[in-house]
Order: sequence, then structure tokens, then C-alpha cells
Amino acid sequence: MQFESFSDFINMGGYAFYVWLSFGITFASMAVIALQSYVKQRWLLKAVVSEQARRARIKKARQQGQNDEGHV
Repeated sequence: MQFESFSDFINMGGYAFYVWLSFGITFASMAVIALQSYVKQRWLLKAVVSEQARRARIKKARQQGQNDEGHV
């Protein structure tokens, strides 16, 4: 489709409201999905680091417990 001027392009042959609304909803939805993905990734990384630290503390406590039993 070819337009005579930029205002004709913006007007979209009388369907501008529907066309630009659909573009707006699409881009807003994509932005929300991207933001949710970023937030979820950050949350998961923090959870993994926290779990690794927890397991390291448990392992260290068990090793210290075994060492304490050996000295008795």
C-alpha cells in the first residue's frame, strides 16, 4: 500500500484508531513480557546463589561435626 503523504500514512485510510491501537497493545504486551522475563531471571539467579550458599554452609557444618567427633 502506498500513501500520498505522511498524514495519510498516520490516518491509515480511516482505520488509524484500530491500526495504531493494535500496534500499541502489541508493543506494550511485548514490553511487559520482556520485563517479566528479566525480573524472573534475576529472581532465579538469586535463588540459585542462595541455595548454593545454604548447601555450602550445611557441608561445612557437617565436616566440622565429623572433625569434632574425631577429637573426642
